[in-house]
Amino acid sequence: MTFTVALMSASRKVLEWFGLAYPATVTLAAETSAATASTPNDPRQSTRYAHVGVAEALSLSTVYRGIQIHATAACQLSIRVERSGVTLADTLAATPYLAWSRSAFLEYAIVSLYTDGNAFWRIIRAGVSARNPGAVIDLLPINPHEVTLSEDPRTGAISYGYRGETLTERDIEHLKLLRVPGMLRGLGPIQSARMELRGAIDARDYGSMWLSDSQTPDGILTTDQVLAPGDPAKYRNVWYGRNPDGTDPDDPAQRRLNERLRVMGQGLHYTPLMLKPADVQFLETQQFTTTQLARLLGVPASLLLAAVEGNSQTYSNVEQDWIAYARFSLMKPLKEIEEAITRHLPRGQTARFNLDALLRTDTKTRMEGHALAINAGVYDEEEARAIEGLPPRTAAQLAAYAARPARTPAPTTGATS
Repeated sequence: MTFTVALMSASRKVLEWFGLAYPATVTLAAETSAATASTPNDPRQSTRYAHVGVAEALSLSTVYRGIQIHATAACQLSIRVERSGVTLADTLAATPYLAWSRSAFLEYAIVSLYTDGNAFWRIIRAGVSARNPGAVIDLLPINPHEVTLSEDPRTGAISYGYRGETLTERDIEHLKLLRVPGMLRGLGPIQSARMELRGAIDARDYGSMWLSDSQTPDGILTTDQVLAPGDPAKYRNVWYGRNPDGTDPDDPAQRRLNERLRVMGQGLHYTPLMLKPADVQFLETQQFTTTQLARLLGVPASLLLAAVEGNSQTYSNVEQDWIAYARFSLMKPLKEIEEAITRHLPRGQTARFNLDALLRTDTKTRMEGHALAINAGVYDEEEARAIEGLPPRTAAQLAAYAARPARTPAPTTGATS
């Protein structure tokens, strides 16, 4: 039995080394995993490599900045409620949680999704004496790390444990960054790529402690002569200001180790081990780690002020990076929030983020786009002003605009008379 358990344990470690999950049907009584208890249903369990806490991951500047970029982008967006294409005024979408501003609510949701893979809102409903009893009046954000999930094997109903309470799906709104079949909780980047994060943390710590705690020698003493047993230790002791036997000199003046002059004999030569500043800081490793974590978090390298080798950044491709970021990275958590708020609005109403603030181009490009849309009859000038956040023109402004002389279009380049 002991041999079987040891063999199965070794097999599990081999699979974990390659990032693979051990079959869930196999249980080892001899093993206890704290990581399993802290992150239920996680496909990767490893006591050696996998455990990276949120605080430890956020200590990496790239992870912190990447998540902050997601949160900052979401905080700029407003939420509008529509019904059949008509925008409505709705208090729940404007301020989902009355005690917080909308930007604080969105920031908490985005950070929860990217640090835990999940966001939870406690649903607060109106009392029986209210005009609309049972209507949702508040969405209270709660800490995802304090929520546990369980599933009824017969009905499939999900129950949530939070601070000693057992809540149902009617009481909790559960948002997931990535849904994985067989997992009750959503999967976030920190939980999914713990080995990459552990490698980045170890590389950073190794580089920062190189000069202070490294066991690498400062230099090497060599000689072309044959050394008797015990001579290397004697030379090392004398080099550091000690007696040949390793004891401290009796004279305090001889204990000064900061003297820069060393006298050598017996054919000894000193060779310092010097590193370039770039090597000491592990710049190439840091650059690779930044690119790797930017890919993990779905943040363009330009937003992280990181240069990608072989990629020249221009205004045009940086702008395309930002548009692609909004569509294929940030849109996932925004869609989760949109659909979650929509579920608590009256039937027929839909919550949508206004992405214009995030995707606004420069002034020249916007004006050219408006001109094309007006000439094509897509919308008129007043609607273009509304898109730009300008008020409708007054009667005096309209009269002054109509009285302007007609403007002759500029000739195209290369035109002949």
